[in-house]
Amino acid sequence: MTDAVNILATSSSPRHAAESRFRLYGVIAIIISLGFLFVMVGSIAIRGTGAFQQSFVNIAVPLPAEKIDPKGTADPQVIRKSRFGGILKSALREMFPEAKSRKDKRQLYKLVSATAEYSLRDHVVANPDLVGTTASVWVRASSDIDMYLKGNIDGTLDESQRRVSDLQLAWAAELQSKGRIEKRFNTQFFTGGDSREPEQAGILGAVTGSALSLLVCFLLSFPIGVLAAVYLEEFASKGRINRLIEVNINNLAAVPSIVFGLLGLAIFLNVFGLPRSTPLVGGMVLALMTLPTIIIASRASLRAVPPSIREAAFGLGASKVQATFHHVVPLAMPGMLTGSIIGMAQALGETAPLLMIGMVAFIVDIPGGITEAATALPVQIFLWADSPERGFLEKTSAAIMVLLGFLILMNLIAIILRRRLEIRW
Repeated sequence: MTDAVNILATSSSPRHAAESRFRLYGVIAIIISLGFLFVMVGSIAIRGTGAFQQSFVNIAVPLPAEKIDPKGTADPQVIRKSRFGGILKSALREMFPEAKSRKDKRQLYKLVSATAEYSLRDHVVANPDLVGTTASVWVRASSDIDMYLKGNIDGTLDESQRRVSDLQLAWAAELQSKGRIEKRFNTQFFTGGDSREPEQAGILGAVTGSALSLLVCFLLSFPIGVLAAVYLEEFASKGRINRLIEVNINNLAAVPSIVFGLLGLAIFLNVFGLPRSTPLVGGMVLALMTLPTIIIASRASLRAVPPSIREAAFGLGASKVQATFHHVVPLAMPGMLTGSIIGMAQALGETAPLLMIGMVAFIVDIPGGITEAATALPVQIFLWADSPERGFLEKTSAAIMVLLGFLILMNLIAIILRRRLEIRW
């Protein structure tokens, strides 16, 4: 008896050792995966955190009434027509009179954003009583100065190796010593549209375009996908045609997204003549791409409903349609919603199909409807990543952080819905 126990223990020890090694390999693989994820997200966060702050410069601006409102009407339309660019440049020259040559003046004007004159104009329009006085106005610093103040440009390098000149460094240091430079939360990043100037660029236009495209995508793909799944699973005969359709749906789920973009370009734009670069077409293309995912998830949810539910409905005299839509579909709806949200999250991160239908255009205005020109958040990231200005680098990383936040939120909603609405049989 003792010999048998020893033999059994000897034979099982290699299996226990192999199982322990397998568990160790699994733990190591998870640690490595989490490490790569931490490095990727950490690098994006480090680069993008600076985009949530913006440097502002305080300038004492004389506002002569004879140039802005000579008749003293305080009419906003009259004030808006004034040349605030020249007034702002004159104020900068008064602050730094040592800038005498044309080259030095050009460098001086680059301390502030190219859109600073519009900020000054809006400030005066909102406060017409400032006309005839010297106003202390905060305007956005230029992207290069902002990058320097955030530590992204090394001031110790030779002047030829950086975008900020020695004179600009000296002027920025003087402004800092006088308390005329401060960093604020960059609300423009969340409330503005795209811009050629990095300090003015925002994501609201891209987020709005993505939201409108996803709305069109959901309104088209969810009802069509659910009805197609219900028909194929509950009503269609289980023959060759059904199997052929099922194989094709599974194949469509694996088709590269750019193929759907080419289909949208060929059909929606060239054949039907729908407007290019609009959320309407973008949503239709994304709906085509999302349909296979929704159909597959919906069919799986319908299969998960026990046959006893259908048999009980039939036993009470319900027809096939009544049993399906009154009992089976409501019980399968949590899984259908989960699959739809996951498909929508996948569509939110797609870029290639939107590029094919022209949503790569430079759009400054915030779209007000599904037929107005717009871009999407992934496309906006693509555009900014291709820009040579250093300021767009942190805007790109910040936009990626926002996109990841939306994706995490959508997947979290899918998990919560599944856990709260799921029925365990």
